[in-house]
Formats: sequence, C-alpha cells, structure tokens
Amino acid sequence: MSSAARSNPATKPAPSPAEPLAHQVLAGLAQHRIATTSQLRRMLRPDGTRQLMSRVLNRLRSDGFVDCTVLPDANRTRTNAWYLTQEGARLTRDLPVLRGRPPYPITSATAASLKTPHTLAVVRAHLAFAADARRLGHEHGPWDWTPEVSHSIGEGERVVADAVMHYTVLESEHRRKLRAFVEVDRSTMSSERLAVKLIEYARLFQYEAQPVGRRRPVTAGPAWLRWYPVFPRVLFVLTGASRARLENRMSDLQAMVAQHPLVASLAREVRLGAAVLEDLEQHGPAQSMWIPLTGGKPRPWTDL
Repeated sequence: MSSAARSNPATKPAPSPAEPLAHQVLAGLAQHRIATTSQLRRMLRPDGTRQLMSRVLNRLRSDGFVDCTVLPDANRTRTNAWYLTQEGARLTRDLPVLRGRPPYPITSATAASLKTPHTLAVVRAHLAFAADARRLGHEHGPWDWTPEVSHSIGEGERVVADAVMHYTVLESEHRRKLRAFVEVDRSTMSSERLAVKLIEYARLFQYEAQPVGRRRPVTAGPAWLRWYPVFPRVLFVLTGASRARLENRMSDLQAMVAQHPLVASLAREVRLGAAVLEDLEQHGPAQSMWIPLTGGKPRPWTDL
C-alpha cells in the first residue's frame, strides 16, 4: 500500500486521557517520527505536566521501546528528542490508530540526529494548528497530521509532502472539512529549489495514472481523486532565516505562480499560501498572516 493511501485521519480530534499514555506516546512517535518531551506533552497531554511525560518516556526507554538523542543547545539545557526503537516500532504496527501505516523505526542516534532538525520543525507546525483547533473548538489532533505522504506524478517520479493535514472547522451546526499539503522550509535549500515544489504539485494535480494493458477505463480522471474529494490546498511554512530573507522566499514562490504555466493553472483551482512558522506559534494559524501566492493581502489559511 502506498503512503498516499495511508493519509486518512482518525475521526477523533485528540487522544482521550482514558487511554494509556504510554500507548499514545508510542503511537505518537510512530506517526510523527521524532518529538521532544515538551512536544509530546503538548501533543498528547496539553494540560499535563512535563514530569508525567518524562516518567512515561523514561519507563519506555528502560523497556527498550524508545530511545533519544540530545539536541545541541547554546543554553546548555538538556533537550531529548525521542524516537522508536525497532522493538517499539514492532509494537505499534497493530495499533488501530496506525492501521495501514507502518512505522519508520530509526536505528541509531546518528540516524536520529540527521532527521531531527527538519522533523521537529514539522512537528512544531502541527502543534501550532492543534493549539489553534483547541482554542477555536475545531478538530485537529495528532492523527490528523500525516508526515511524509508520497504520490506518483508520472515518469517514475514522486512528490513527497512534508505532511498532509486534515482539519475540521466547526461553524455553528456545520462541519467544514479542510485538507492541506504542508511544506516546512528551514531555508536550507535554495529559494529556486523550494519554488520548484510548486511544479511537482502542479504535476500531481494533472497526473492521470495509465492503466496496465491495452484497455483504458471509461471514467479516467486525476489520480489524486483516489485519496481526496478535493485537491488539498498547499501551505508553505517558512523558518530558519531573517524576516527579510523569508519574505524574499515567499516572493520567489509568488513568481513561480506568475511565470510557470503549469503552476498558474494549479493556482486557478487550488489555494496556495505561505507563512512564517514563528508567527504561527505566536499568534495562531487562524490569524491573517498567510500570504496568498497569487498575490493580495495576508489572510487566514482557511480564506486563501
């Protein structure tokens, strides 16, 4: 089964405190790959204490189900980033919330250290949306954010989203289900390479899988309809550079929309936006801080 087919979220917005926290920690690490003690607390027990989460993690480590790498910190405070061991990954394989989505165990501290900076930035973006959902009474929990979702775009190539987000807006008695491909950019690649990601999503938007054999199905259509009723909006979350540099990167994304015919076609049908990660964390993603890649004033991500 392709990872694209594993992107369906659980229906409940957040873990129930009645569920064993240790099980939730294992499932959370299987879903999100790596997370710090503080991130796991905010993800799974936002009203709980750091000491509670630390006790659970240390017990799981003693049992051989999780391990951690220590993050470098200029203030010399010890921050652990946790991940599943192979034994922990084996245990989570049959958890209902992860059904159909096998875990990705990290086999060494070296492997963890290579993945940690980007993975933790992706978790930060999820937590910003989750905190907003709790504040607004919307639905978005740990299982509504699926990292590393891959889709074919033809010619043996694939587009891999940093995450697919499912988010339910509750308005009076109405429920509005929203989806987004989320790209988290730490300014470690060139601005041009970042903007090329838009071409990949434009190719996905138009891609139709070719049937095997001579017979062509009567009802052909875009391959993405296998997983999404509506093509998800594409959100770029930027961090890791000065405000001026991040604004330049957003401008380059807008230029790609304006100049590339395939991306321009995508932008006529799909909502595209960019924002700064630190702004999301400070003010919440629901505020008017998203820059539409088609131009215009900042607005909430739901109104792009």
